Amino acid sequence: MRNIKLFLALITLLFAIVIITACAPDREEDTNTDNNEESTSEDTAEEPNDSAEADKPEELTVWANDEEEQLEAIEKIAADYEEQNDITVNVVPKSMLDQLDELSLAGPEGRGPDLFFQPHDRTGDIVAQGLAQPLDISDEQLADYSDASLASVQYEFEGSNDMYGVPAVIETYGIFYNKDIMDEPQTIDDLLTALEENTDASQDKFGFLMKPNDLYFAYPFFKSFGGYIFGGDIGEYDTSDIGLANEGAIEGGELYQSFFGDGKIPPSTTTDVIDGLFTEGKVGAVINGPWSIPSYTEALGDSLGFAPFPEMDGQGAQSLVGVKAWMVSYYSDNTEWATDLALFMTNEENQKHYFDVAGELPTNTNALESIEDPIFSSFSQQIENGVPMPSTPQMSQVWEPMNNALQFLAEGEDPSSVLPEAVEQIKTNIDASGAQ
Repeated sequence: MRNIKLFLALITLLFAIVIITACAPDREEDTNTDNNEESTSEDTAEEPNDSAEADKPEELTVWANDEEEQLEAIEKIAADYEEQNDITVNVVPKSMLDQLDELSLAGPEGRGPDLFFQPHDRTGDIVAQGLAQPLDISDEQLADYSDASLASVQYEFEGSNDMYGVPAVIETYGIFYNKDIMDEPQTIDDLLTALEENTDASQDKFGFLMKPNDLYFAYPFFKSFGGYIFGGDIGEYDTSDIGLANEGAIEGGELYQSFFGDGKIPPSTTTDVIDGLFTEGKVGAVINGPWSIPSYTEALGDSLGFAPFPEMDGQGAQSLVGVKAWMVSYYSDNTEWATDLALFMTNEENQKHYFDVAGELPTNTNALESIEDPIFSSFSQQIENGVPMPSTPQMSQVWEPMNNALQFLAEGEDPSSVLPEAVEQIKTNIDASGAQ
Protein backbone atom coordinates (compact mmCIF):
# COMPACT_ATOMS: atom_id res chain seq x y z
CA MET A 1 0.00 0.00 0.00
CA ARG A 2 2.81 2.39 0.90
CA ASN A 3 4.42 1.74 -2.50
CA ILE A 4 1.16 2.60 -4.22
CA LYS A 5 0.89 5.89 -2.27
CA LEU A 6 4.47 6.73 -3.15
CA PHE A 7 3.81 5.99 -6.79
CA LEU A 8 0.70 8.23 -6.80
CA ALA A 9 2.64 11.03 -5.12
CA LEU A 10 5.33 10.86 -7.78
CA ILE A 11 2.70 10.94 -10.55
CA THR A 12 1.08 14.02 -8.93
CA LEU A 13 4.44 15.79 -8.69
CA LEU A 14 5.30 15.09 -12.32
CA PHE A 15 1.88 16.33 -13.43
CA ALA A 16 2.37 19.60 -11.53
CA ILE A 17 5.77 20.14 -13.15
CA VAL A 18 4.25 19.63 -16.62
CA ILE A 19 1.49 22.16 -15.87
CA ILE A 20 3.94 24.78 -14.59
CA THR A 21 6.19 24.31 -17.60
CA ALA A 22 3.29 24.64 -20.04
CA CYS A 23 2.16 27.89 -18.41
CA ALA A 24 5.58 29.48 -18.45
CA PRO A 25 6.21 32.17 -21.12
CA ASP A 26 8.12 31.16 -24.22
CA ARG A 27 10.99 33.54 -23.61
CA GLU A 28 12.91 32.56 -26.71
CA GLU A 29 9.97 33.57 -28.91
CA ASP A 30 9.25 36.77 -26.95
CA THR A 31 12.81 38.00 -27.14
CA ASN A 32 13.48 37.01 -30.73
CA THR A 33 13.73 40.46 -32.30
CA ASP A 34 14.28 38.91 -35.74
CA ASN A 35 10.68 37.67 -35.71
CA ASN A 36 9.40 41.28 -35.68
CA GLU A 37 5.96 40.28 -34.35
CA GLU A 38 6.45 41.96 -30.97
CA SER A 39 8.22 45.10 -32.20
CA THR A 40 6.30 48.32 -32.73
CA SER A 41 6.25 50.03 -36.10
CA GLU A 42 7.77 53.19 -34.69
CA ASP A 43 10.83 51.24 -33.56
CA THR A 44 11.98 50.63 -37.13
CA ALA A 45 12.42 54.30 -38.00
CA GLU A 46 15.48 55.11 -35.89
CA GLU A 47 16.13 52.28 -33.45
CA PRO A 48 14.66 49.01 -34.73
CA ASN A 49 13.92 47.87 -31.14
CA ASP A 50 14.65 48.75 -27.51
CA SER A 51 17.73 46.55 -27.44
CA ALA A 52 18.90 47.76 -30.86
CA GLU A 53 22.58 48.04 -30.01
CA ALA A 54 22.64 44.52 -28.57
CA ASP A 55 20.83 43.09 -31.59
CA LYS A 56 22.51 45.22 -34.23
CA PRO A 57 24.05 43.00 -36.93
CA GLU A 58 27.63 43.52 -38.01
CA GLU A 59 26.54 43.54 -41.64
CA LEU A 60 23.57 43.53 -43.99
CA THR A 61 23.54 42.21 -47.55
CA VAL A 62 21.63 43.87 -50.36
CA TRP A 63 21.02 42.43 -53.81
CA ALA A 64 20.81 45.47 -56.08
CA ASN A 65 19.90 45.47 -59.76
CA ASP A 66 23.09 45.36 -61.79
CA GLU A 67 22.46 48.32 -64.12
CA GLU A 68 25.40 50.71 -63.80
CA GLU A 69 23.61 53.93 -62.79
CA GLN A 70 21.29 52.16 -60.34
CA LEU A 71 24.19 50.36 -58.74
CA GLU A 72 26.20 53.57 -58.41
CA ALA A 73 23.33 55.30 -56.61
CA ILE A 74 22.69 52.41 -54.21
CA GLU A 75 26.35 52.05 -53.30
CA LYS A 76 26.50 55.73 -52.27
CA ILE A 77 23.32 55.42 -50.18
CA ALA A 78 24.57 52.20 -48.57
CA ALA A 79 27.84 53.91 -47.62
CA ASP A 80 25.89 56.67 -45.89
CA TYR A 81 23.90 54.08 -43.93
CA GLU A 82 27.13 52.36 -42.88
CA GLU A 83 28.50 55.62 -41.56
CA GLN A 84 25.37 56.51 -39.62
CA ASN A 85 24.70 53.09 -38.11
CA ASP A 86 28.09 51.38 -37.94
CA ILE A 87 26.77 48.42 -39.94
CA THR A 88 28.59 47.13 -43.01
CA VAL A 89 26.26 47.04 -46.01
CA ASN A 90 27.34 44.57 -48.69
CA VAL A 91 25.88 45.66 -52.04
CA VAL A 92 25.87 42.71 -54.42
CA PRO A 93 25.12 43.43 -58.12
CA LYS A 94 22.52 40.96 -59.35
CA SER A 95 19.99 41.29 -62.15
CA MET A 96 16.38 41.51 -61.00
CA LEU A 97 15.59 38.74 -63.47
CA ASP A 98 17.94 36.33 -61.71
CA GLN A 99 17.33 37.21 -58.08
CA LEU A 100 14.35 34.97 -57.33
CA ASP A 101 15.86 31.78 -58.72
CA GLU A 102 19.09 32.40 -56.83
CA LEU A 103 17.30 33.36 -53.61
CA SER A 104 15.32 30.12 -53.58
CA LEU A 105 18.63 28.24 -53.50
CA ALA A 106 20.88 30.58 -51.52
CA GLY A 107 18.32 31.60 -48.88
CA PRO A 108 17.89 28.23 -47.17
CA GLU A 109 21.68 27.79 -47.13
CA GLY A 110 22.22 31.13 -45.37
CA ARG A 111 23.92 32.70 -48.40
CA GLY A 112 21.09 34.98 -49.44
CA PRO A 113 20.53 38.71 -48.93
CA ASP A 114 18.66 40.61 -46.27
CA LEU A 115 17.12 42.83 -48.94
CA PHE A 116 16.40 42.15 -52.59
CA PHE A 117 14.89 44.31 -55.34
CA GLN A 118 11.88 43.30 -57.44
CA PRO A 119 9.00 44.69 -59.54
CA HIS A 120 5.78 44.62 -57.58
CA ASP A 121 3.84 42.58 -60.13
CA ARG A 122 5.88 39.53 -59.11
CA THR A 123 4.73 39.80 -55.48
CA GLY A 124 2.20 37.00 -55.77
CA ASP A 125 4.81 34.54 -57.01
CA ILE A 126 7.35 35.76 -54.44
CA VAL A 127 4.94 35.27 -51.53
CA ALA A 128 3.70 31.92 -52.83
CA GLN A 129 7.31 30.70 -52.95
CA GLY A 130 7.91 31.91 -49.40
CA LEU A 131 10.75 34.24 -50.36
CA ALA A 132 9.67 37.52 -48.71
CA GLN A 133 8.46 38.55 -45.27
CA PRO A 134 5.46 40.80 -44.58
CA LEU A 135 6.65 44.09 -43.11
CA ASP A 136 5.52 45.90 -39.98
CA ILE A 137 5.79 49.61 -40.77
CA SER A 138 3.80 52.45 -39.22
CA ASP A 139 1.49 54.84 -41.06
CA GLU A 140 3.78 57.66 -39.98
CA GLN A 141 6.75 56.04 -41.69
CA LEU A 142 4.71 55.56 -44.86
CA ALA A 143 3.18 59.04 -44.94
CA ASP A 144 5.51 60.39 -47.63
CA TYR A 145 5.08 57.57 -50.14
CA SER A 146 2.60 57.95 -53.01
CA ASP A 147 -0.69 56.13 -52.59
CA ALA A 148 -0.24 54.18 -55.82
CA SER A 149 3.17 52.92 -54.76
CA LEU A 150 1.88 51.74 -51.36
CA ALA A 151 -1.11 50.02 -52.92
CA SER A 152 1.22 48.19 -55.29
CA VAL A 153 3.10 46.39 -52.51
CA GLN A 154 -0.02 45.26 -50.62
CA TYR A 155 -0.91 41.61 -51.10
CA GLU A 156 -3.38 39.22 -49.52
CA PHE A 157 -2.05 35.80 -48.62
CA GLU A 158 -3.88 33.18 -46.57
CA GLY A 159 -6.46 35.70 -45.40
CA SER A 160 -4.02 38.42 -44.34
CA ASN A 161 -3.42 41.57 -46.42
CA ASP A 162 0.14 42.74 -45.73
CA MET A 163 2.82 45.00 -47.08
CA TYR A 164 5.58 43.02 -48.77
CA GLY A 165 7.99 45.72 -49.84
CA VAL A 166 9.18 49.28 -49.40
CA PRO A 167 8.44 51.04 -52.72
CA ALA A 168 11.54 52.56 -54.31
CA VAL A 169 10.73 53.33 -57.97
CA ILE A 170 7.46 54.07 -59.72
CA GLU A 171 6.72 54.25 -63.42
CA THR A 172 3.83 54.57 -65.81
CA TYR A 173 3.39 55.96 -69.30
CA GLY A 174 1.82 58.79 -71.25
CA ILE A 175 2.11 60.66 -74.51
CA PHE A 176 5.37 61.93 -75.97
CA TYR A 177 4.71 64.39 -78.78
CA ASN A 178 6.67 66.41 -81.30
CA LYS A 179 5.91 70.12 -80.80
CA ASP A 180 6.85 70.81 -84.43
CA ILE A 181 3.98 68.60 -85.61
CA MET A 182 1.19 68.99 -83.08
CA ASP A 183 0.02 70.71 -79.91
CA GLU A 184 -0.26 68.93 -76.59
CA PRO A 185 -3.21 66.51 -76.78
CA GLN A 186 -5.80 67.06 -74.06
CA THR A 187 -8.36 64.43 -75.02
CA ILE A 188 -8.33 61.14 -76.87
CA ASP A 189 -10.16 62.89 -79.72
CA ASP A 190 -7.15 65.21 -80.07
CA LEU A 191 -4.97 62.18 -80.73
CA LEU A 192 -7.40 60.76 -83.25
CA THR A 193 -7.57 64.14 -85.03
CA ALA A 194 -3.75 64.36 -85.10
CA LEU A 195 -3.64 60.87 -86.61
CA GLU A 196 -6.15 61.72 -89.31
CA GLU A 197 -4.64 65.11 -90.21
CA ASN A 198 -0.92 64.30 -90.10
CA THR A 199 -0.71 60.83 -91.61
CA ASP A 200 0.79 59.99 -94.98
CA ALA A 201 1.75 56.32 -94.84
CA SER A 202 3.43 56.51 -98.24
CA GLN A 203 5.97 58.92 -96.69
CA ASP A 204 6.18 57.03 -93.37
CA LYS A 205 4.58 60.01 -91.65
CA PHE A 206 1.96 59.53 -88.95
CA GLY A 207 0.12 61.82 -86.60
CA PHE A 208 0.16 59.14 -83.88
CA LEU A 209 1.51 55.61 -83.49
CA MET A 210 0.99 52.89 -80.92
CA LYS A 211 1.77 49.22 -80.85
CA PRO A 212 -1.34 47.23 -81.80
CA ASN A 213 -0.86 44.29 -79.44
CA ASP A 214 0.24 45.48 -76.01
CA LEU A 215 -2.29 45.48 -73.13
CA TYR A 216 0.10 47.43 -70.90
CA PHE A 217 -0.18 50.54 -73.07
CA ALA A 218 -3.76 49.90 -74.24
CA TYR A 219 -5.26 49.45 -70.76
CA PRO A 220 -6.57 53.05 -70.44
CA PHE A 221 -8.92 52.39 -73.38
CA PHE A 222 -10.64 49.69 -71.31
CA LYS A 223 -10.35 51.05 -67.79
CA SER A 224 -11.74 54.47 -68.72
CA PHE A 225 -15.05 52.94 -69.81
CA GLY A 226 -15.45 50.48 -66.92
CA GLY A 227 -13.34 47.54 -67.98
CA TYR A 228 -10.87 45.95 -65.55
CA ILE A 229 -8.51 43.01 -65.33
CA PHE A 230 -9.56 41.38 -62.05
CA GLY A 231 -12.31 42.26 -59.63
CA GLY A 232 -11.82 42.82 -55.91
CA ASP A 233 -9.65 45.35 -54.16
CA ILE A 234 -6.01 46.03 -54.97
CA GLY A 235 -3.95 43.21 -53.46
CA GLU A 236 -7.14 41.20 -52.79
CA TYR A 237 -8.00 40.19 -56.34
CA ASP A 238 -10.97 38.08 -57.35
CA THR A 239 -9.38 36.29 -60.29
CA SER A 240 -12.65 34.60 -61.20
CA ASP A 241 -14.04 38.05 -62.02
CA ILE A 242 -12.44 39.22 -65.27
CA GLY A 243 -13.79 42.51 -66.63
CA LEU A 244 -12.09 42.68 -70.00
CA ALA A 245 -15.21 41.80 -71.98
CA ASN A 246 -17.93 43.68 -70.10
CA GLU A 247 -19.98 46.42 -71.73
CA GLY A 248 -17.44 49.13 -70.92
CA ALA A 249 -14.51 47.04 -72.15
CA ILE A 250 -16.24 46.44 -75.47
CA GLU A 251 -16.91 50.18 -75.82
CA GLY A 252 -13.24 50.85 -75.11
CA GLY A 253 -12.28 48.16 -77.61
CA GLU A 254 -14.30 49.88 -80.29
CA LEU A 255 -12.53 53.18 -79.60
CA TYR A 256 -9.17 51.43 -79.65
CA GLN A 257 -10.00 49.85 -82.98
CA SER A 258 -10.85 53.25 -84.50
CA PHE A 259 -7.13 54.17 -84.47
CA PHE A 260 -6.24 51.40 -86.91
CA GLY A 261 -7.06 50.65 -90.53
CA ASP A 262 -6.79 52.44 -93.85
CA GLY A 263 -4.98 55.75 -93.55
CA LYS A 264 -4.37 55.25 -89.85
CA ILE A 265 -2.00 53.08 -87.78
CA PRO A 266 -0.88 49.96 -89.69
CA PRO A 267 -1.75 46.77 -87.74
CA SER A 268 1.81 45.52 -88.37
CA THR A 269 3.42 48.38 -86.43
CA THR A 270 6.25 47.33 -84.08
CA THR A 271 8.09 49.04 -81.23
CA ASP A 272 11.20 49.48 -83.38
CA VAL A 273 9.19 51.17 -86.10
CA ILE A 274 7.52 53.50 -83.59
CA ASP A 275 10.78 54.56 -81.94
CA GLY A 276 12.62 54.86 -85.25
CA LEU A 277 10.04 57.08 -86.96
CA PHE A 278 9.42 59.20 -83.86
CA THR A 279 13.11 59.95 -83.33
CA GLU A 280 13.39 60.79 -87.04
CA GLY A 281 10.73 63.46 -86.56
CA LYS A 282 8.11 61.72 -88.70
CA VAL A 283 5.51 61.01 -85.99
CA GLY A 284 3.39 63.47 -84.05
CA ALA A 285 2.90 61.42 -80.87
CA VAL A 286 3.58 58.01 -79.30
CA ILE A 287 2.80 56.19 -76.05
CA ASN A 288 5.83 55.39 -73.90
CA GLY A 289 7.34 55.52 -70.43
CA PRO A 290 10.19 57.41 -68.70
CA TRP A 291 12.79 54.86 -69.84
CA SER A 292 12.53 56.38 -73.33
CA ILE A 293 13.33 59.94 -72.25
CA PRO A 294 17.11 59.84 -72.92
CA SER A 295 16.85 58.62 -76.52
CA TYR A 296 13.85 60.81 -77.34
CA THR A 297 15.50 63.91 -75.86
CA GLU A 298 18.72 63.27 -77.73
CA ALA A 299 16.83 62.98 -81.02
CA LEU A 300 14.27 65.78 -80.69
CA GLY A 301 15.74 68.19 -78.15
CA ASP A 302 13.46 71.12 -77.34
CA SER A 303 10.86 69.82 -79.80
CA LEU A 304 10.02 66.96 -77.40
CA GLY A 305 6.96 67.35 -75.22
CA PHE A 306 5.18 65.03 -72.82
CA ALA A 307 1.57 64.96 -71.70
CA PRO A 308 -0.39 62.74 -69.32
CA PHE A 309 -2.58 60.19 -71.08
CA PRO A 310 -5.41 62.19 -72.73
CA GLU A 311 -8.83 62.28 -71.13
CA MET A 312 -11.29 59.58 -72.11
CA ASP A 313 -15.03 59.67 -71.51
CA GLY A 314 -14.62 63.04 -69.81
CA GLN A 315 -12.13 61.93 -67.17
CA GLY A 316 -8.41 61.43 -66.68
CA ALA A 317 -7.28 58.19 -68.27
CA GLN A 318 -6.04 55.54 -65.84
CA SER A 319 -2.77 53.94 -66.88
CA LEU A 320 -1.11 50.89 -65.37
CA VAL A 321 1.53 51.67 -62.74
CA GLY A 322 4.59 49.58 -62.00
CA VAL A 323 6.64 49.77 -58.80
CA LYS A 324 10.03 48.35 -57.92
CA ALA A 325 10.41 47.63 -54.23
CA TRP A 326 12.93 46.53 -51.63
CA MET A 327 11.77 43.26 -50.09
CA VAL A 328 13.04 41.59 -46.93
CA SER A 329 14.11 38.02 -47.52
CA TYR A 330 12.19 35.36 -45.64
CA TYR A 331 15.55 33.89 -44.70
CA SER A 332 16.99 37.09 -43.21
CA ASP A 333 17.90 37.00 -39.53
CA ASN A 334 17.83 40.81 -39.43
CA THR A 335 14.26 41.65 -40.34
CA GLU A 336 13.99 44.92 -38.45
CA TRP A 337 17.36 46.29 -39.48
CA ALA A 338 16.76 45.26 -43.10
CA THR A 339 13.45 47.15 -42.99
CA ASP A 340 15.21 50.13 -41.47
CA LEU A 341 17.74 50.11 -44.31
CA ALA A 342 14.96 49.92 -46.93
CA LEU A 343 13.24 52.94 -45.36
CA PHE A 344 16.54 54.81 -45.31
CA MET A 345 17.22 54.09 -48.97
CA THR A 346 13.81 55.43 -49.93
CA ASN A 347 13.64 58.57 -47.79
CA GLU A 348 13.32 61.95 -49.49
CA GLU A 349 17.02 62.81 -49.58
CA ASN A 350 18.12 59.43 -50.88
CA GLN A 351 15.35 59.20 -53.45
CA LYS A 352 16.41 62.57 -54.84
CA HIS A 353 19.95 61.22 -55.13
CA TYR A 354 18.74 58.02 -56.75
CA PHE A 355 16.73 59.98 -59.31
CA ASP A 356 19.65 62.28 -60.10
CA VAL A 357 21.96 59.32 -60.75
CA ALA A 358 19.68 56.55 -62.03
CA GLY A 359 16.92 58.65 -63.60
CA GLU A 360 14.06 56.58 -62.17
CA LEU A 361 11.03 58.26 -60.63
CA PRO A 362 10.80 58.35 -56.81
CA THR A 363 7.95 56.92 -54.77
CA ASN A 364 8.51 59.58 -52.11
CA THR A 365 6.01 62.32 -52.94
CA ASN A 366 8.25 65.16 -51.77
CA ALA A 367 11.11 63.90 -53.92
CA LEU A 368 8.74 63.39 -56.85
CA GLU A 369 7.27 66.89 -56.61
CA SER A 370 10.70 68.50 -56.37
CA ILE A 371 11.65 67.35 -59.88
CA GLU A 372 11.95 70.43 -62.08
CA ASP A 373 12.26 68.71 -65.45
CA PRO A 374 8.87 69.33 -67.15
CA ILE A 375 8.71 65.89 -68.72
CA PHE A 376 9.32 64.05 -65.45
CA SER A 377 6.93 66.43 -63.68
CA SER A 378 4.19 65.48 -66.13
CA PHE A 379 4.82 61.83 -65.37
CA SER A 380 4.09 62.55 -61.71
CA GLN A 381 0.69 63.90 -62.78
CA GLN A 382 -0.08 60.68 -64.64
CA ILE A 383 0.95 58.60 -61.63
CA GLU A 384 -1.89 60.21 -59.68
CA ASN A 385 -4.27 58.51 -62.13
CA GLY A 386 -2.33 55.27 -62.06
CA VAL A 387 -3.72 51.82 -61.31
CA PRO A 388 -1.25 49.27 -59.90
CA MET A 389 -0.68 46.36 -62.22
CA PRO A 390 -2.20 43.25 -60.59
CA SER A 391 0.42 41.40 -58.58
CA THR A 392 -1.36 38.05 -58.38
CA PRO A 393 0.25 35.04 -60.14
CA GLN A 394 -2.81 34.69 -62.38
CA MET A 395 -1.83 37.93 -64.14
CA SER A 396 0.72 35.98 -66.15
CA GLN A 397 -2.18 34.19 -67.85
CA VAL A 398 -3.74 37.46 -69.04
CA TRP A 399 -1.09 38.94 -71.31
CA GLU A 400 -1.01 36.59 -74.27
CA PRO A 401 -4.78 36.20 -74.83
CA MET A 402 -5.35 39.95 -74.50
CA ASN A 403 -2.39 40.93 -76.67
CA ASN A 404 -3.70 38.56 -79.34
CA ALA A 405 -7.17 40.08 -78.97
CA LEU A 406 -5.78 43.59 -79.43
CA GLN A 407 -4.06 42.48 -82.61
CA PHE A 408 -7.37 41.10 -83.90
CA LEU A 409 -9.07 44.41 -83.07
CA ALA A 410 -6.38 46.31 -84.98
CA GLU A 411 -7.04 44.03 -87.94
CA GLY A 412 -10.73 44.88 -87.87
CA GLU A 413 -12.40 41.98 -86.06
CA ASP A 414 -15.54 42.55 -83.96
CA PRO A 415 -14.77 43.55 -80.31
CA SER A 416 -18.01 41.92 -79.07
CA SER A 417 -16.71 38.51 -80.15
CA VAL A 418 -12.94 38.96 -79.83
CA LEU A 419 -12.91 40.15 -76.20
CA PRO A 420 -15.22 37.43 -74.77
CA GLU A 421 -13.09 34.82 -76.52
CA ALA A 422 -9.97 36.30 -74.93
CA VAL A 423 -11.55 36.20 -71.47
CA GLU A 424 -12.54 32.56 -71.92
CA GLN A 425 -8.95 31.78 -72.90
CA ILE A 426 -7.66 33.59 -69.81
CA LYS A 427 -9.98 31.53 -67.59
CA THR A 428 -8.84 28.33 -69.30
CA ASN A 429 -5.21 29.32 -68.81
CA ILE A 430 -5.76 30.06 -65.12
CA ASP A 431 -7.50 26.71 -64.58
CA ALA A 432 -4.74 24.87 -66.41
CA SER A 433 -2.03 26.63 -64.41
CA GLY A 434 -3.54 25.50 -61.12
CA ALA A 435 -3.14 29.04 -59.72
CA GLN A 436 -6.51 29.58 -58.07
